[in-house]
Amino acid sequence: MSTAASSQPRAGKKGRTAAVSEEELMRPGPLPDLVLGSADAPITVVEYASMTCGHCARFHNTVFPTLKSKYVDTGKVRFILREFPLDSLAAAASMVARCAGGDKTFPLVSALFARQEEWAFVQSDQKQALFKFARQAGFTEDSFNKCIGDKKLLDDITAIRAHASETLGVTSTPTFFINGKKMTSAPTVEEFEKAFAPLLKT
Repeated sequence: MSTAASSQPRAGKKGRTAAVSEEELMRPGPLPDLVLGSADAPITVVEYASMTCGHCARFHNTVFPTLKSKYVDTGKVRFILREFPLDSLAAAASMVARCAGGDKTFPLVSALFARQEEWAFVQSDQKQALFKFARQAGFTEDSFNKCIGDKKLLDDITAIRAHASETLGVTSTPTFFINGKKMTSAPTVEEFEKAFAPLLKT
């Protein structure tokens, strides 16, 4: 398994924003959304991410923990993670996270981002490197191979990316939507808080 040379992670221009139809953004896709936080939160943040994207890893490793503790865990933000794989390895990692299921999905995503260099950029067998992380989440070799060989799951993840690209204008990762307003690149905690402030006023 190898990454596609033509699909390297790209960062958008910092601070670039645009709005999309909330109906289109929240339209149900072929797979259930991966969600953290209260459905009643006044702010919904949707992230489109690729598991092999370095900018995505930096966001999840340095910014997201603060956002989660200050806003998601306190009921102010509902966070939705959606797949936008930039290469076949990213797609496989997303499939494994989906197959983990339940309360194992987000911890596995966090682990894969935290130690991205150990599986996404190795020169040896990337599939085996990914399996090492999957095994920690309870996968056997058989269940791992069945997961990454699931064509319907791959097609569904590909459809999520296609909708984001064709309908929402997502062209790079990470891309965020804050109550429908698009932000490209990986904003800092301060930039997120600036965007949140007017939405939290009562």
